[in-house]
Amino acid sequence: MKFNSDFAFDLKVGQDEEIWLADLLRGQTVEVKRDYIASRTGNLFVEFSSRGKASGLATTRANFWAFILDGERVVIVPTKYLQQVARQAYSEGRTVRGGDNNTSEGVLVKIEELVR
Repeated sequence: MKFNSDFAFDLKVGQDEEIWLADLLRGQTVEVKRDYIASRTGNLFVEFSSRGKASGLATTRANFWAFILDGERVVIVPTKYLQQVARQAYSEGRTVRGGDNNTSEGVLVKIEELVR
């Protein structure tokens, strides 16, 4: 998109994008996760097992995942894309324990991998 310094034009573009986002998420399911340290580490913990059973990304039925960072920023990604990125992280050995009392297993996904 070319630069345009006309406020009315920019406002219209912004409003169109708001409608696009609302339409994208309307009627969809979104799994919301809060990660308190991701903004400091650059990694999101994506759970796939808890207490020896499949959970999290392995069992989700959500169409999208939303990660809340610092209570101010949100990264929203399609579940299928997150699964693809998480599989890659798994194959690279980026598995860790986490969650409540470290009873979950997951992968560390770099935030930058989700916003490329």
